[in-house]
Amino acid sequence: MAAPLVLVVLVAVTVRAALYRSSLAAFISDRVEVASPLNAWKRVVEGLALLDLGVSPYSGAVFHETPLIIYLFHFLIEYAELVFMITDVLTAVALYLAIQDFNKVVFKKQKLLIELDKYAPDVAELIQTPMEMHYIPLKVALFYLLNPYTVMSCVAKSTCTINNTVIAFFILATIKGSAFLSAVFLALATYQSLYPLTLFAPALLYLLQRQFIPIKLKSKSFWLYTMQYAALYLCSLVVIICLSFFLLNSWDFIPSVYGFILSVPDLTPNIGLFWYFFAEMFEHFSLFFVCVFQINVFFYTIPLAIKLKEHPVFFMFVQIAIISIFKSYPTVGDIALYMAFLPVWSHLYRFLRNIFILSCVLIVCSLLFPVLWHLWIYAGSANSNFYYAITLTFNIGQILLVSDYFYAFLRREYYLTHGLHLTRQDGTEAMLVLK
Repeated sequence: MAAPLVLVVLVAVTVRAALYRSSLAAFISDRVEVASPLNAWKRVVEGLALLDLGVSPYSGAVFHETPLIIYLFHFLIEYAELVFMITDVLTAVALYLAIQDFNKVVFKKQKLLIELDKYAPDVAELIQTPMEMHYIPLKVALFYLLNPYTVMSCVAKSTCTINNTVIAFFILATIKGSAFLSAVFLALATYQSLYPLTLFAPALLYLLQRQFIPIKLKSKSFWLYTMQYAALYLCSLVVIICLSFFLLNSWDFIPSVYGFILSVPDLTPNIGLFWYFFAEMFEHFSLFFVCVFQINVFFYTIPLAIKLKEHPVFFMFVQIAIISIFKSYPTVGDIALYMAFLPVWSHLYRFLRNIFILSCVLIVCSLLFPVLWHLWIYAGSANSNFYYAITLTFNIGQILLVSDYFYAFLRREYYLTHGLHLTRQDGTEAMLVLK
């Protein structure tokens, strides 16, 4: 499998290098779908200019990245294009290795459950075989590296690609069973964009499974391990934040980065749900509705943790998708990360209800974004309602896609234990409905 992966990496790097040298690079960098006020490369360059002048990069209202990012590019600004290409490759390799290990765990679990007669007798066709799982890690790397969303984020030099790399290494460390590295990378991801805090729950559930610790609130071992992992995570986060303070000798970055993410003061159009709503909102109500919108990312974590406590990797996939949909400044780079996981759930395709329609919706919306932007900003023949309408359609498409996978996953799990051919008490065929 190493040779195909190397080939995919070479093709991906070639495509990116060619686009960097083309006239499309400037066009892609200016797209609001690719770069947000939080991660746009132009704002990083502005922050570097202020830093070089001896002025705090957070003294204005332009730069909102973390101190570690600005100091990284302070030394590597000459090799920025190379840095972004390397981060994309590292993300793909980390996901490849993570899914390889995950597939081994899934196969062992399936084998054990078959031996214990936990599966219904007529579900042989639902069991994943080693042959089916063999190419999944390569498909994941392929889906990430050659996804147009990922390519555009890399060419635009959006720092979202670095966030994706950190999350990919967090996933790899978690699946490998390293609590320390998992906590460190999760702390780094939280430090970068705050919302990955919600990935604490699926990571903890997976690590508890690896340690064969029962997930019971009355279990002392459960609480002991939870406290240990939480302590590792919080200590790592404190160390990273303190390091940022020592680099800048100031706490200015906290309101400029995290306050900016939570309060959403910049209403530059993007593919998210916030900008249009708050542009039309009376100032008196804005605080209340900011809280309502922000709570969406965190609200689903506990119900999902209860429902998917036996399936933490699928829980992680759903949570990453929720973050990319409901965060305050989303870009297509965020979407690319959870879309890379779709091949992992290829065994669910037979249970998906609307995959073709939803795929068409997402593709058409992606093509219409620049068209409606041009009609609004340049031609003047449309207005912000047109652009926000396509944004809403795009996000509804994502929500329905994730819901469809969630339904398919639960349906397959039910069939595995109850059998494919369900019947009512009167002997007639029954239909499974998710409520």
